[in-house]
Amino acid sequence: MEYTSLGRTGMKVSPLCLGAMMFGPWGEPDHDAAIGVIHAALDAGINFVDTADIYSQGESEVIVGKALKGRRDDVVLATKFHGPMDVPMGEEGDPNRRGNSRRWIVREVEDSLRRLQTDWIDLYQVHRPDGVTEDEETLSALTDLQRAGKIRAFGSSTFPAHHMVEAQWTSQQRHLGRYVTEQPPYSLLVRGIEADVLPVAQKHGMGVIPWSPLAGGWLTGRFRKGQDLPRTNRATLTPGMYDDDAKLEIVEQLNLLAEDAGISMVHLALAFVMQHPAVTAPIIGPRTMEQLESQIGATDVTLSADVLDRIDEIVPPGRNVSADDAGFKPESLLDPSLRRS
Repeated sequence: MEYTSLGRTGMKVSPLCLGAMMFGPWGEPDHDAAIGVIHAALDAGINFVDTADIYSQGESEVIVGKALKGRRDDVVLATKFHGPMDVPMGEEGDPNRRGNSRRWIVREVEDSLRRLQTDWIDLYQVHRPDGVTEDEETLSALTDLQRAGKIRAFGSSTFPAHHMVEAQWTSQQRHLGRYVTEQPPYSLLVRGIEADVLPVAQKHGMGVIPWSPLAGGWLTGRFRKGQDLPRTNRATLTPGMYDDDAKLEIVEQLNLLAEDAGISMVHLALAFVMQHPAVTAPIIGPRTMEQLESQIGATDVTLSADVLDRIDEIVPPGRNVSADDAGFKPESLLDPSLRRS
């Protein structure tokens, strides 16, 4: 497996990143089974693992920590903070046990280090903007953690392009460390970031680690017209995501294209994301060994210009098939008072 640079950090990572969201009660609750998948990925050459504190309320980090015992030095380990850790997502809780404040960051990094059983995190990421905390507050806290040796680098996740630029400006003006990576949603069905996020990342030398390159299961080959839609673990986490006839029509065309190209739908989807010049490594999120094996071979696939042109005809560049798949909705659209005088 050929390794690539993670932005300008000097760290080298595999062309696929192993995502750990599905390890724990959200996906595979059996720790030994999940650890087996992680070990198989490492044995296959993957050296980049991404998780988050909020995944199964910390249990994903616990599983990853167990799996990396004795192998920690061989892995570029990434995790994230931002979500509530005292209550499940969507419920009210302590407002200071979430978000991007210094108060929360310096506490939560210690909890992540403990769960991961490590002395340092290679890439610590802001899981989402919080719309309240100043960039300087967040960046100064992360810079202090970096100087203290608790984290090696830090990045953002699902930031709009304008916020990425603002954060880079703040880092420069305030002489702080900067976000060196961005983790956006990107797939054959979610191409909106091609218009702005990816060019901004390239401009600032940021590594790009796309999440959900299989579009939450839509691009696994299991979704076909005329068949009952499969019910996946992600459907439980995101109800309503799979009730979309227009998306099903597009997915059917992509499935037929994969068949014509002689490759699996999974390989078509992952190879498409990997071939964008701004992308460092898409995140795969297998729950089972079978899923891992179906995905890891995509590193050997290169899509021809003809196939890429056909993809552009089915899903135009820069377009999200569903606006709900962008990963965030700006506060200016959610709060009517912000757009009415």
